[in-house]
Amino acid sequence: MSQRTAPIPARHGVTPSFLQLPAGDWPDLFSFLLERFAHIPAKTWRSRLEKGEVFDHLGRPHSLASPYPANRRIWYYRETEQEVIVPFEADILYRDTRLVVADKPHFLACIPGGRHVQQTLLTRLRSQLDLPALTPIHRLDRETAGVMLFCVDPACRAGYQMLFQSRQVQKEYEAIARFDQSLVLPRIHQSLLREEPGRFVMREIAGTPNSETRIELLAQRGHWGRYRLLPHTGRKHQLRAHLAALGIPILNDPWYPRLLGDKAADDFSAPLQLLARAISFTDPYSGKTQRFTSARRLDWPDAD
Repeated sequence: MSQRTAPIPARHGVTPSFLQLPAGDWPDLFSFLLERFAHIPAKTWRSRLEKGEVFDHLGRPHSLASPYPANRRIWYYRETEQEVIVPFEADILYRDTRLVVADKPHFLACIPGGRHVQQTLLTRLRSQLDLPALTPIHRLDRETAGVMLFCVDPACRAGYQMLFQSRQVQKEYEAIARFDQSLVLPRIHQSLLREEPGRFVMREIAGTPNSETRIELLAQRGHWGRYRLLPHTGRKHQLRAHLAALGIPILNDPWYPRLLGDKAADDFSAPLQLLARAISFTDPYSGKTQRFTSARRLDWPDAD
């Protein structure tokens, strides 16, 4: 077994996490865990160790009395306290021996992270389809709905990811945002995007562009427009940052044009009006031209 191979299987669709332990003289593993994960209550680690839910590099369970195994790797399953249930389901658009294509709902994170573990699209699909080795080929923001690709066969993942890296995948998005009659459309918007240090958001700054989006107006209703967005690059929050920079931030965006912060975890009343409408590519293994389209829709806001 290689050092990177997990000695324990996925559980409820969640693959185990690991930690490489440093050299040190902690009296026991429990003492180290309390210091290393100070944000996690001591009772949580005590319970995990008492139940044998922390494992050594060979997959053997540690106990509360286990000495500190310096320079070894431990494995465990990530958990969150009182994880909020996301009451929306993904639809399966396509499945074969290499690919699963899902139509992701708003509010559902793609992969485990932070306060989201069970309530993620990857975890749900692994359990629902009995595919513990399923992995995402690309990402969508938690707030964004629409088409997302997953790889069934780990040996094929690199081939699909190469399509994204070499920009051989055509992605089409839709958004509802404020209508500005002074904005000339269609247009190609290019800018240099950088993440603000210590913050979650991206900002445009002066310099050679590293992001590009084609923006088209599909329809207008009062003060609002429905836009088609065709990204040529795939920077973090690119579409959200680009429209905000043009003065037409996407409806219900909590992060742009200014940092407002997260809503309550169980507030599903105002989804971000951004949808990954379609994705097209030539399959590197079958040679078949593939196009997958979301069946979801964005809702126009009230007239006022």
